[in-house]
Amino acid sequence: MRNKHATQLIYELSQNGRKAVALPQVDVPERPVEELIPERFLAKKTLGLPQVAEPEIVRHYANLSTLNMSVDTHFYPLGSCTMKYNPKRNERLASLRGIVDVHPYQSERSLQGLLQIFFELQEMLGEISGLDAVSLQPAAGAHGELTALMVAAAYFRDLGEVRTTVLTPDSAHGTNPASARMCGFDTVTVKSTPAGFVDMEDLKSKLDDSVAVFMITNPNTLGLFERNVAEIADQVHARGGLIYLDGANMNAILGVTRPGDFGADMMHFNPHKTFSGPHGGGGPGAGPIAVTSKLGAFLPVPRVRREEAEGECSYCLDWDQPQSIGRVRSFFGNSGVLVRAYCYLRTHGPDGLREVSENAVLNANYLLSRVKHFLPVPQGDRCMHEFVASAAQCKNERGVSAMDLVKRLLDYGFHAPTVYFPLTVKEAVMIEPTETESKEMLDQFAETLFRVLEEPDDLLHEAPHTTQISRPDEVTAARKPMLRWNPSTEE
Repeated sequence: MRNKHATQLIYELSQNGRKAVALPQVDVPERPVEELIPERFLAKKTLGLPQVAEPEIVRHYANLSTLNMSVDTHFYPLGSCTMKYNPKRNERLASLRGIVDVHPYQSERSLQGLLQIFFELQEMLGEISGLDAVSLQPAAGAHGELTALMVAAAYFRDLGEVRTTVLTPDSAHGTNPASARMCGFDTVTVKSTPAGFVDMEDLKSKLDDSVAVFMITNPNTLGLFERNVAEIADQVHARGGLIYLDGANMNAILGVTRPGDFGADMMHFNPHKTFSGPHGGGGPGAGPIAVTSKLGAFLPVPRVRREEAEGECSYCLDWDQPQSIGRVRSFFGNSGVLVRAYCYLRTHGPDGLREVSENAVLNANYLLSRVKHFLPVPQGDRCMHEFVASAAQCKNERGVSAMDLVKRLLDYGFHAPTVYFPLTVKEAVMIEPTETESKEMLDQFAETLFRVLEEPDDLLHEAPHTTQISRPDEVTAARKPMLRWNPSTEE
């Protein structure tokens, strides 16, 4: 029997007259609300809020929470999104009163501790990236992408050059061309080779003096390190263009190599992925960017700067950057996520970060070695932090799709891997175990995936079977208008 608290809306539990609070009697003379609030601000009808007692509220939301999957409850082999376990130590440190209770309008003198954290984080991200200047402002990876391209556009305007094109690989994240278009650039796609790398001949045919930026993810979305990345950078630089490194996959190369060393001019970080901050559920995230010295003047303001005088050092917000693109986020950015990233970096140190990436690559290659025998991996026997398997053969022979397979994994307590991305792989199943999972968990996942492939087709077509909400009828749902809850219609 299904628990009504997990299936009903809070409005359906409402009973007239019930409430969860008992307010004291009004101890001031009552006056008509129209005398206190101008009529134009008054609602024309009641809000229709649910009337529910405290036990009902608590049980309703407690039961809803049990339907969730999270990195604290399940293995998340979610390729590209890097959903790894979030250390609770960082949560505690980021919740210290001296951090969460500060207000951005306080004086800089009273924010020295937080500003020092941000300054040191800027320095660490610069060292990890091999780049010279850092802005912590952007609020997410895609926002960092957009900000970096705004910096690139400002740089070329300053040079007096008209460049209209941004190149993106065909395996790029969809945010790459979207960010380029929002900055006024045309996007041109560069093809991949069958092996999954940038097609050098296609790149050369599309590289001219109109190209402002080549956006490249390395390791790429197939989980492969671009073998020709230095040559790519040389060719783009020879035409006066810039290399943007999509930092989504930095989890694979921390402490091993640096984007600035293999030719990147700018990049973004995903602290909520690479440095294990909270991820998902609507945010918040963060997307700091790092750039070479020639682009530093165009970064958003304010920048956190350290000043030294008479043997004392202090930290301030530097607004005196006349070439800056301006502010892209309120205050200092999403401070809580940045503090978590700082704690993660201080905990691991340089050697620990390298170990993070080595273990992420080891885990991915171990899982690839288990999976490839029953779910082909078109782009080879080795990978970096993730790999992309294909269910195309299963779809052709049995009519069982990638979606069928991963929906069935939900019944066994595993979050579904990413599917149908990148588009260069048919029936793509993108798997990333991260460094935080044990060998036992990887074995259990591989054995479960094998078991699923052995199950009857009809069972897979209708999966999941044990979740509170099963699979929607995608075809029928697409033809129906969306239903919206309207509390004003309730009695």
